[in-house]
Amino acid sequence: MDTTNSPSSTDTDDEPRWKIVGPGLLVAATGVGAADLIATLIAGSRYGYTLLWCAILGCIMKIVLVEGAGRWTLATGHTIFEGWSSLGRWTHWYFGPYIVIWGFVYGSAAMAGTGLALAALLGGLSVAWWGILSALLGLTLVWFGHYGLFEKVITAMVALMFVSMVTAAAIAVPNVPDLLRGLVPTIPDGSVVYLLSVAGGVGGTITVAAYGYWLREKGWNTPRFMRVMRIDNRMAYVITGIFVSATLIVGAELFHAADIAVSTGDQGMVDVAEVLRDRYGDIYGTLFLVGFWAAAMSSLLGVWHGVSLMFADFATELRGLPGDHPDAQAGGRYFRAYLLWLTFPPITIIFWGEPVWLILAYGVLGAVFMPFMAVTLLWLLNTSRVPDRWRNRWWTNVALALIALAFAALAVTEIQKAVSGVL
Repeated sequence: MDTTNSPSSTDTDDEPRWKIVGPGLLVAATGVGAADLIATLIAGSRYGYTLLWCAILGCIMKIVLVEGAGRWTLATGHTIFEGWSSLGRWTHWYFGPYIVIWGFVYGSAAMAGTGLALAALLGGLSVAWWGILSALLGLTLVWFGHYGLFEKVITAMVALMFVSMVTAAAIAVPNVPDLLRGLVPTIPDGSVVYLLSVAGGVGGTITVAAYGYWLREKGWNTPRFMRVMRIDNRMAYVITGIFVSATLIVGAELFHAADIAVSTGDQGMVDVAEVLRDRYGDIYGTLFLVGFWAAAMSSLLGVWHGVSLMFADFATELRGLPGDHPDAQAGGRYFRAYLLWLTFPPITIIFWGEPVWLILAYGVLGAVFMPFMAVTLLWLLNTSRVPDRWRNRWWTNVALALIALAFAALAVTEIQKAVSGVL
């Protein structure tokens, strides 16, 4: 849906629409990691198709948020962090600790996800060592590669993710009447936590804000690309919606119908592969594990590239340097410094455990990010910082306000989980 008046369709009529899918697919693929898939699988295993509507709602919410981030970048020529800075120094005090702590903890989680997938697929090494090798591979690709290569690699991984999960859903034979009933909003008893997790987990947290940086890397940097950006964003989340719906179908048919529990954590993905192997043969279990690895690795690569760009922008903004300064670009010293931060310090968590205070800070700061994103977009896109043509319309403001409230509710839940998990 367009949230403002659209420019002429001639911006995109000269090329097929599939060719303009790029940054949106990166943001969607990066945001859908192993943790989101597990949450959706568990929801499907416990409630069948009842929360399918919630997965679709989550995609719609992310379309609105990502479109807002992209519209800000194209309409103003400024990054999202430059926009936050214009709201006051308080944004620095929140975002600075968040991006540093988040990167440290996420780096370990990304290694665990990729490592578990490769250990289940190939064996030979421990989960930790496969994860470390995955992180080093991501570091090498992002350090020496260029945006075009990065986009092609992520697109290939999305194809693997999509084929594996949709195949798993197809061979599980969805119950169509139940599936259709799942499109009607219903909240079963005790499902609120899962409802919020499914809706909130479709497409990431901090990686949503990376969209504008990837638009710049793609060369889409003026209002002329507004229509292209919107098509890119919608198509990416349609693909994501199908993928997440397929994940819920797998949970509903393979686990809920058979009354089998899904393990929490990344191990749940291995459970699915084992059930597929037992019922349908090794080829399907292996294909699913390949898709699991692709989901985990695409998230790792997306964070290594996109969040490093955000950190570079943050660091140069603090120094008062312009947004086009070399230090703010991919390959600059701050970009590479954050790459190293994502790759090497988190190894300590793998081998020596997770500091309680760090996990608490990670949970609290991370839970607040999506409400922060929604509220600041409401603020920025209704002011003179944005040309009138590209400001929010009333329906966009309503949508962003509802999204802010929904993610605030999710934040309360996540903070409670983080606190209870360390006490």
